[in-house]
Amino acid sequence: VHRLRSVDNLFVVVQEFKDYQFKENKEDALKDLEDLVQKLPWTDPLKVWELNNSLKKKKTKRKKQNLQSTASKEKLNDDGEEEGTDPKDAGKEEDCAQITAGAEPASDQDTEKAEGTAPQNGGEEEGDNEQSDAKGELQAGCGGEASAGDDSKASDGDTKVLKFRVTCNRAGDKHSFTSNDAARYFGGAVQEHFQWKADMTNFDVEVLLNIHNNEVVVGIALTEESLHRRNITHFGPTTLRSTLAYGMLRLCDPQPTDIIVDPMCGTGAIPIEGATEWPSCYHIAGDNNPQAVKRAANNICSLLKKHENKESSAPSGIPLDIVQWDICNLPLRTGSVDIIVTDMPFGKRIGSKKKNWDLYPACLMEMGRICTPGTGRAVLLTQDKKCFAKALSRMGHIWRKGQTVWVNVGGLHAAVYLLKRT
Repeated sequence: VHRLRSVDNLFVVVQEFKDYQFKENKEDALKDLEDLVQKLPWTDPLKVWELNNSLKKKKTKRKKQNLQSTASKEKLNDDGEEEGTDPKDAGKEEDCAQITAGAEPASDQDTEKAEGTAPQNGGEEEGDNEQSDAKGELQAGCGGEASAGDDSKASDGDTKVLKFRVTCNRAGDKHSFTSNDAARYFGGAVQEHFQWKADMTNFDVEVLLNIHNNEVVVGIALTEESLHRRNITHFGPTTLRSTLAYGMLRLCDPQPTDIIVDPMCGTGAIPIEGATEWPSCYHIAGDNNPQAVKRAANNICSLLKKHENKESSAPSGIPLDIVQWDICNLPLRTGSVDIIVTDMPFGKRIGSKKKNWDLYPACLMEMGRICTPGTGRAVLLTQDKKCFAKALSRMGHIWRKGQTVWVNVGGLHAAVYLLKRT
């Protein structure tokens, strides 16, 4: 499950309530959450958590390189793996990660939701694609930080008292309490129940309380940081998550020997994910910004280093090149490209909505020129949907729209368009 490519965070579900009735009164509602802790079936999920931990300890040293290689070494291809995992686990994780991140906030206080929690990961990342990656994790205090005196009661006769924190992701406007309140009361009860010690930063167990309108899911986190951080080391202002890049690439169903181009690659998230997961295709990345090209080159270098460490024999390259170019005048032969996958400028952090009105039609035109007629396809991500729709309507003779997938990019309602070359 840790090797799934399109999943940000994993957790084991303790219990799920499809229609949880919250009391009107804040005190009563929070009292209910406190009482809930006693009724939950903790035993099996904690076994899964322990199993996960024992795997993690062995893996941490190798994990970083492993994540890249193992997927391709396994007999399971990425599809089989993805759909083959226990749907009860894998499916839910992905949904929940997206539900908490995706619910459109109804008011300011309703955006209390956090995605990945990566306390150990300094300020390395400058936000994700058009997003400040909701890392302002609400580390809600868990009632009374008194140390749990009762060592002997710690789980499994372990002499070590486990440290924990509760993270609450809440979306919806019908709740009388904030996510902080919920985490505090729920956390207090968890502390009493297990005699664990509350610790916001160096915790062993992270208990997740996801509240989405009337749906409540209690889980235990299995990932310390989001799995999307797998292969980018140099982040730009709008670096796309690897998990999203993977989803976009999968949409266009790459076949061996396909030539895949990302004409606006930024820091190279899409081509790097592509070269890692589809090594039998050839990937070309380009951008007009020299700084972006440099970052992408650095990302490719760190990927090559990982490969070298892993195989230690003759250094094997990766099927990926990076070029500085102008999107409206690509140095590629007409009809020479099978697939185009790119994250277009939204016009927020990069470019502007006004510039997009000229840029989008010109892009689609030039992409159409280099793409193979009949079989070529493009997968494009943008949040400037109005501008894109207008540009596309003018290009009906070149591009036919296949499907549209709505996606939440750091709180922005964006769309991924699959286009087929006429």
